[in-house]
Amino acid sequence: MAGSFDSPAVGRFFRLPVPVSADSTAQAPVIVRKQFANSGLDFEGSPDVAIPPPLDAEVRAIYRRSPLYGRRRPIHDEALRWSCYDEIPLLTKQQIVDEGHCAFFDDCEQVDRGILANDFERETTSGTTTAPMTVIMERGWWDEQTRRAYRAHPVLREFADRPYRKAVLAPVNCSSNLCPYEDFPYPNRYFSGTVYLNLSSDPFCFSDGEWDRILLEIQATKPEVIEGEPIYLSLLARAARQRHVSVPSLRAIILTYGKASLVHSRRIAEAFPVPQVDLYGSTEAGYLFVGDAFADDSRVIEANAFIELEPLVREGAPVPDVYRVIVTTRDREAMPLLRYVSGDAVMKTATGFRVLGRERDLCWRADGRLLTPLDIDRALPLEFPFWHYCLRQVSADRWNFDYVADHAAPHGLAEKLAAAIGDGSRVNLFRKRLLPPAPSGKFALLKPLARA
Repeated sequence: MAGSFDSPAVGRFFRLPVPVSADSTAQAPVIVRKQFANSGLDFEGSPDVAIPPPLDAEVRAIYRRSPLYGRRRPIHDEALRWSCYDEIPLLTKQQIVDEGHCAFFDDCEQVDRGILANDFERETTSGTTTAPMTVIMERGWWDEQTRRAYRAHPVLREFADRPYRKAVLAPVNCSSNLCPYEDFPYPNRYFSGTVYLNLSSDPFCFSDGEWDRILLEIQATKPEVIEGEPIYLSLLARAARQRHVSVPSLRAIILTYGKASLVHSRRIAEAFPVPQVDLYGSTEAGYLFVGDAFADDSRVIEANAFIELEPLVREGAPVPDVYRVIVTTRDREAMPLLRYVSGDAVMKTATGFRVLGRERDLCWRADGRLLTPLDIDRALPLEFPFWHYCLRQVSADRWNFDYVADHAAPHGLAEKLAAAIGDGSRVNLFRKRLLPPAPSGKFALLKPLARA
């Protein structure tokens, strides 16, 4: 099922619900274009047109592999039309948490047997605010979908099908099933050419001795690739520069596990001057988008997933060029996902997509415009080296800019940030030695007020 299709994507139309006005007079529905991020998923304008054969085949394979979907909505034996496809219910994280991972299998004993036989692997991800999500994957699935992701990018392609060395610096609760959970010595954290470097989920708490140990292991491993959470890598770059350490073997940096700012990219590039690649996905769905870091050219990894783009609606109207991501996994045996609402949002650009991150974490100005870390980056002086920051909203018109830097921020920065936010906002600057992550080990760059 790997690979793209031949014809260009043209999308299709559907109606968004429109709120009824106070006098109970219904307004006309808003007509918007629904699309796929994959190349070649075309639609000719009628719900009676058959969906492309590769998508039809994947849907039927998922129905065969998992009884969950047949219980939710049976499908017929004839070729599926777009109208049939739209009747397949969306799958949410909350539904997976509520029903449990065993709902994807004939019974839980099948899962237990698979894990005991080493045919399945079990992972736990953050899931929802109320409970974690258990993810079951067949043995080798993570490695294979990673390999397909590498093949989808010119910088990473050379590493897809040959042995190479990689160092990973990420939260302990990261996406890999090999991330250590105990204080293992160096040889026990080295698997198939990859060394997992950190043993805690807060890089601001790493002592000088811990950074010495991490850099020594990198020098010993001589990696061609360093992969990590951007804030971790920014602080790694600071430690490397302070110690005058370089990594001559390095060919590429992969930014993943969390969203980055240009602040982090610049600091990383100062210590490690190699191409940076943005690789985005999740534990339950795998890698979905890949592109050059901060080039707005991310593309769906065709061999890993079908990606529906549903316009993001706010206050009854679609947000221009911003979409919710709905995932159908490809060639996955255990716990396949069909029309899964990932919770992620992307922005369509002239060159591809910009991954915005979690939909629930998006930040909005009072006038309804989206506020992104890129807007903040543009207000930050190029010549001033921040290592990390967090812009926190503390009231309707007040924000705190917490930042980590070796010196105090330059004069006038608060006014520039306020202008970037708009809405008559005021910004206070606070230089700090550390900024704590969330329990998952990830960091937020923008923290708007919690929604009521």
